[in-house]
Amino acid sequence: MLPYTPPRLLFNRHIETIYPALLRSVGFKAPERERILTPDDDFLDLDIYQQGSSRCVIISHGLEGNSSRAYVVGMAKAFYSAGFDVLAWNYRGCSGEINRQLRFYHSGATDDLKTVIEFSSKKYAEISLVGFSLGGNLTLKYLGENKPHPAIRKAVAFSVPLNLHSSCLQMSSPGNRMYVLRFLSSLKKKVKEKAAVREDLNIDNLDSVKSLIEFDDYFTGPIHGFKDAIDYYQKCSSIYFIKNISVPTLIVNALNDPFLGPDCFPGLTFDRPGNIAFEFPAHGGHVGFALFNQNGLYWSEMRALSFINSE
Repeated sequence: MLPYTPPRLLFNRHIETIYPALLRSVGFKAPERERILTPDDDFLDLDIYQQGSSRCVIISHGLEGNSSRAYVVGMAKAFYSAGFDVLAWNYRGCSGEINRQLRFYHSGATDDLKTVIEFSSKKYAEISLVGFSLGGNLTLKYLGENKPHPAIRKAVAFSVPLNLHSSCLQMSSPGNRMYVLRFLSSLKKKVKEKAAVREDLNIDNLDSVKSLIEFDDYFTGPIHGFKDAIDYYQKCSSIYFIKNISVPTLIVNALNDPFLGPDCFPGLTFDRPGNIAFEFPAHGGHVGFALFNQNGLYWSEMRALSFINSE
């Protein structure tokens, strides 16, 4: 497949990132919403596109995303049109309703992805995984930390913060301030909603948080059993799990991605098995890869289809 070349209208990495996020509209059928329970008495809301296929693709969204984001629906439509059933799942607190337990979601919460896969495996003999950004890290960590479910056939991950610390430092650069403010506003809102119903959630430091690293230091890390942000990044960065992945996997990170640090582009000497393919296109932004006049398809959707459908 040809490397990604952006339309002339998308002339820098920020426009490549912002245009798909804010202006893309995907016309597609409404999914069936299903709620499943987790082992710790919480819930996950799934959007399912069914047509009686024996093959299913599970899509994992990015930070503060959900199953209705254009990049998720676009990927769902592409695979559905190719004959797959599709399941797009929402992380805890991302479906429009705050979750029950103290914990939220995070980049290493593979137990919830495992729950979704086990639910799907009751119906599908063949499952492939597609993850974006945080969801890409989640996907790769799941595949590499333990033996994956035998129904898993292939995986594709786009715009992955393979090294979470490196990426958080990159996100803290002055040029990314608009993104950080948007993420923090959404994250803080959820924390306040949770604190209104959970007395065991301490939000004394919330208003002082000015960066994603500070948010992870005060909330993500301690709430989920890590000492601090650095401990969380060290234990959950997918870069440390890739060497153990056994299924064919494609990782696509654009070299001009404004969110990814230098450690998210491992070189040729990086220790990885032969079933792992890295692609580093010069353009694409973060979860971008927009194309015009391709029947509504983006390059990322065509690339994922090509890889998963290949023998």
